[in-house]
Amino acid sequence: MVIRKKSYARAGLIGNPSDGYFGKTISFIIRNFQAEVVLYETPELRIEPNSRDHSVFNDISHLARDVTQFGYYGGIRLLKATVKVFHDYCARNGVELHKRNFTLRYESNVPPQVGMAGSSAIICACMRALMEFYNVSVPQHLQPNLVLSVENDELGIPAGLQDRVIQVFEGAVFMDFNRGHVEEYGHGIYEVIDPALLPPLYVAYTKKLSEGTEVFHNDIRSRWNRGEREVVSAMYHWAGLAERVKEMLLAGRGQEIGPLLNENFDLRRRLYKISKGNIDMVEAARSVGASAKFTGSGGAIVGTYDDDAMFGRLKEELQPMGVEVIKPMITAETDGQA
Repeated sequence: MVIRKKSYARAGLIGNPSDGYFGKTISFIIRNFQAEVVLYETPELRIEPNSRDHSVFNDISHLARDVTQFGYYGGIRLLKATVKVFHDYCARNGVELHKRNFTLRYESNVPPQVGMAGSSAIICACMRALMEFYNVSVPQHLQPNLVLSVENDELGIPAGLQDRVIQVFEGAVFMDFNRGHVEEYGHGIYEVIDPALLPPLYVAYTKKLSEGTEVFHNDIRSRWNRGEREVVSAMYHWAGLAERVKEMLLAGRGQEIGPLLNENFDLRRRLYKISKGNIDMVEAARSVGASAKFTGSGGAIVGTYDDDAMFGRLKEELQPMGVEVIKPMITAETDGQA
């Protein structure tokens, strides 16, 4: 028996990063990029390394580039931590697991360090493989919490629920992290949105400009915890933008959401320093009439465009900057990659 499970990259369309601050947000899946975990039964439990887990390098520059791109630990720790979290969840809930062993291996082409949630994609795919191997059903609304606990609790990686929710539910999802609901039930209120309601969207990314999620979220979190008025006000404002975009989409007015995406980024820009390269990428996209904001923590942007002619101008403007531009595939039936 060979089990293959995939999980996809994602983009925060509006409202981010308010998912970790009792706010509201909308995200969608990007099926152009995926992490795949393969699980098959073997006599011993084994986790096989990927190319990003190697420790042999051509020279010192190769090592430095590898660490910059993939960090110090690669993906092995993600799989090990996922297996442990799955085991502990089953133990807490009285689920007895069979004694057969397995081998895990993974592949991922999610661009690293550009806010597309590559690490959680590996974890989510692994969790799906484990659930099938052991025939364990975890309620869908709880699966993002398990994925998050792998990073937060086991590995000490700062993260929020937003990425894990969209990677579990896929498609497009509006998330309301109402404080009362989260504190009582441990998860948000998740509303699936028909991707057909979305306007034409592009995603553009580069590996050169990544800012690092940990640095960004730590700074915002400390300012939030201090009750800094500007940050608290911004979180409420971002949540309000997410609510407005949801209402516009449901009303069939998706073509009108571009200015709200711009407003989302402009508020973020006022809060803290953003690298010149990231600002140049946003402004280049806007120069052809498209809207633009980060998909996550920098290095990739998402926005709306009017037609194929404008999409062509986007590519002409951004590709000389070393930026790739794609049409995201949000459902399995769409083939929007360009």
